[in-house]
Amino acid sequence: MVYARILALVGLGLATPALAADFSDPTWPCIQRKVERLSVGLMWANPVPETLPDDLRHDVQALASKLAVRRIALEELRPDVAAFAQAHDGDADVLGLVFEQVFDRLSRRRSRIITGIGDFSQSQIALSEKIEAARTEMTAQMAKAEPDFDRVDALEEQLDWDQLIYSDRQQNITYLCETPTLLEKRLFGIAQMLQAEVRDN
Repeated sequence: MVYARILALVGLGLATPALAADFSDPTWPCIQRKVERLSVGLMWANPVPETLPDDLRHDVQALASKLAVRRIALEELRPDVAAFAQAHDGDADVLGLVFEQVFDRLSRRRSRIITGIGDFSQSQIALSEKIEAARTEMTAQMAKAEPDFDRVDALEEQLDWDQLIYSDRQQNITYLCETPTLLEKRLFGIAQMLQAEVRDN
C-alpha cells in the first residue's frame, strides 16, 4: 500500500528524487539513510563511567551545555575544551562524561527531528492522495455527457490550494533532512576535540 502511495506521488509529478531513498522505511523522504539511534561507542574510544560524580556535575554539565549549542562553531569552543581538560588533567573519564552529556542532548534532539520528518512525510503522502482523488473525480466529471461544472470548479479550486500547500511544504524537506546529519557531524567533531585532549596516564 505504501509503495502504491509513492507511485501515486510520482504519477502526480509531486515526488522528489529523494522520496523513499531508504527502502527499509519507504515513507522516509530523505536522501540520507534513516538511522534512528546513534551509539556513544561508535564516536568515543574510551569507556565512559556509569555515574557522574557530584563534585564534577557542575563543570561537566556547563561545558556539555555549551558544546551542544549548534549556533556556536566548534572552533570557538576549542579554548573552553582545552581549559577544561587542563583543569582535569586530561582525564579520559571526565572528558568521556562531557561527551556523554553532549551526546544525550543532541541525540534526543535528533530523535525528535527524525520523528518530525516521519510525520511530515506521512502528511505529504496523505495530501498527495487527496490531490489524486480530486483529479480523478474532476476527470470523471468532465467525461460525463452533462458535467457538474459547479463541482468541477470547486475541485479545481481545491486542487490549486492543495498543490500550493504541498509544494510550499516540500521546499522545506532539504533543510529538514540535513538537520540529523548536521547533528551527527557535530557529535563526531566534539568527540574528536575532546579525545585530542585525553592524556595517557
